[in-house]
Formats: sequence, C-alpha cells, structure tokens
Amino acid sequence: MIDFDKQYVYSFTKEILQTDSPTGFTNTVMIKIQKFVEELGYTFERTNKGNGIISINGKSDKIIGLCAHVDTLGLMVRSIKANGTLAITKIGGPTLPTLDSEYCKVYTRDGKVYTGTILSNSPAIHVHKEASTAARNEETMHVRLDCVVQSKEEVEKLGISNGDFICIDTKTEITETDFIKSRFLDDKLSIGAIFGVLKHLKDNKIIPKHNVKVLISTYEEVGHGMAHLPEGISELLAVDMGCIGEDLSCTEHDVSICAKDSSGPYDYELTNKLIQLAKENNLKYAVDIYPFYGSDVSASLRAGHDVQGGLIGPGVSASHGMERSHYDSVYNTMKLISLYLNS
Repeated sequence: MIDFDKQYVYSFTKEILQTDSPTGFTNTVMIKIQKFVEELGYTFERTNKGNGIISINGKSDKIIGLCAHVDTLGLMVRSIKANGTLAITKIGGPTLPTLDSEYCKVYTRDGKVYTGTILSNSPAIHVHKEASTAARNEETMHVRLDCVVQSKEEVEKLGISNGDFICIDTKTEITETDFIKSRFLDDKLSIGAIFGVLKHLKDNKIIPKHNVKVLISTYEEVGHGMAHLPEGISELLAVDMGCIGEDLSCTEHDVSICAKDSSGPYDYELTNKLIQLAKENNLKYAVDIYPFYGSDVSASLRAGHDVQGGLIGPGVSASHGMERSHYDSVYNTMKLISLYLNS
C-alpha cells in the first residue's frame, strides 16, 4: 500500500478549488501552483499562453508527460442591462440551470471585485407564474449585483464593463466521510492527485523511471489547452475527471480509465498498460467510453503531436454541475499515476 499524504492533498485541493480560475483568468491560481511546486523543490516554468511545466528528472532519457487543467467553467459580462443587471455569456460548458441562485464575483479589468447572484429573469414565485418552469439559459438569466444600482450608467460608474469575468462560488466542502463536494472538481481534483504523487516522490526520494513533464493546462475547457507540447514527449497521460452515470461503470470510488471519447479511441498499448497495472495492484478502477468528452490529449493529437495518449482520473458525480467525489477515487488515481511513472 502506497502511503500518500492525505491532509496535504486535501489542503492543496481545497486552496486551489477556492481560487477563482475560469478559462482566460488563471494567473492567480497559477501563481499559487508555482508556490506549491517550489516548496516541493521542483523546477517550474510558464509558457507564453500561461500553461505550467513542472520538470522531474528520471532514470532514462525518455520523456513522458502528465497533464491536467486548472482552468474552470465560468461566465463573462455580455452586456449591462438598462435596469442595472448583467447579461451573461458562458465560458466553457457550465450547466446553466444549476447556476440559478448561485453567488458569484465580478472581477473588473482594473482590479475591483463585486459580489452578486446569478438569477433567472423570472426569479420570484409570487410575481412570475413561470418562475419554476422558465428555461435557464444565457438569454433568460442575469447577475444581480450587491450594489445600489438601477441603471446601466450606475453600473458603468463602478468600473464594470462588457468582458469582465464572472466567477461562481464553488461551495467547497470535505466531509467527515471523505466526500469532496465542490464545483470544478473537473479538473482541480486531478491536479490535487498529481501533487499528492509529487509530494510522495519527494518525501520518499523516489526517482521516476523516465523524465517527467507535468503540464498544467489553462485553456482545456475551451478545447486548446495542450495544443502545444514541450519537445521530446513520447507519451502523454491526461489526468481528468471520470464520468458517472447511465451506461457507465465508474463510481466515486474508482479511478477511471477512458478507452474512447468524442475524439476517438486512446492509444491501445498505453490503455492496456494502465488496465494491467490497475488489475495487478488490485485498484478500484473502471474502463468506460465518454461520447461527450474531450481531453488535453485530444487537443494535442488534433494539433498534430506524435504521442501515445491515455486518459485516467477520479470518478466525479454530476460533472459541470455541483460535483462530488470521494477520497477513494483520488487514492486510486494517485496509485495508478505512481505505478505508471515507475512501470
């Protein structure tokens, strides 16, 4: 049994979950990632587009890549309405009905932060007969600011403008029964698992079999996170959430091994190796197909990179909504990553 630092995984994951980072607004969380990397003693660099690269020396010249994304879903101010509320546009694919009545923050381009609530345009049951049945989409929802404003001009005087980021309250909680509940476990829970492995390697002075590049993506939710890879990577393993639901085997206690998603099948030999490692080491795992899913490996392959690609990750319930997982799935994911790095 591999002994990972559970409390480190929890504290790390909770801190980055509670740091707002929708796609395109990830600098603050990447500064925190860099701090954690440097505390572990690894080297860290940033690409021009903001991705992170953690380099770990191994025992051979071969370079393998691990990737996970720190960008999340979110919203942006589409326009300011005449009544002082904000029209919205999606960043990525949040399930908009789940955002009805959620708290949020609006970040202006000059550094101000305002709180508010995301609401339906028919929010009051005593006023709107369609309050319970109205569609929840970009055209029928708005942000109500916690400011004394009743006009577009008053909102503009606050410094709020079109294109400002709207970040959603994550409501992060870790229960006594080791359930991890939060928005955006996709994919910060996977980053927590990777950092749990990195700390285990450092604490136990373990040198991986091959050189490793851990790649932190900042544009995965919009499809081009790992379109560029550092030179020399021959295998790329994405660590991203496993889906739970109808026609799927994965649970909140499993590490998911994805055989195929919307981009097509993952590398046959690499997927076989991951399944064999899970079997031989008695991991709780599931092999599934995700037809409405794409990963950073998908982006790298579409960009023309010559890599063998695989996809694993902790099982996450209610993806792109109010998500939940269990430490069991994180543990099984960390163990499979560790086995893979030394296989």
